[in-house]
Amino acid sequence: MNTGSSEPGEVALASDETKPDGAVGEQGLGSRAPEFIKARRALHLSWQVGVFIVGLAVVVAGVIMLPLPGPGWVVIFGGMAIWATEFVWAQLVLRWTKRKVTEAAQRALDPKVRRRNIILTTIGLVIIAAFVGFYVWKFGFVMPWKIEDQ
Repeated sequence: MNTGSSEPGEVALASDETKPDGAVGEQGLGSRAPEFIKARRALHLSWQVGVFIVGLAVVVAGVIMLPLPGPGWVVIFGGMAIWATEFVWAQLVLRWTKRKVTEAAQRALDPKVRRRNIILTTIGLVIIAAFVGFYVWKFGFVMPWKIEDQ
């Protein structure tokens, strides 16, 4: 068990940090199992196995949804959130992911990046319109599978 503690049976929990302006920091790392479960090693281990299996089922369902219709990434992150209730590694992965998503959102709102994205989208639409215009000029409104040798 990766508790970060030298004492057997102890679980490392960081307390909620209070920032100088009174805001509460992120919740500490470690198990969020109820105290009566953490008090008994066998019960806590079975709790962790159960959480891992449920989280694994949700992540696998999300992976299956990636090529199929469905919210694949949302379900995968939901499974990671289930794992994060019990495992420090999943909590660290979620914190990293949240940080990267926030950074990407801030970059996307940057006026230079927005202007570049609008220009690239416009150029792409003009190219697609040119191809469609050429197709209609050359073949008319006939679907490709109905084009005969001309």
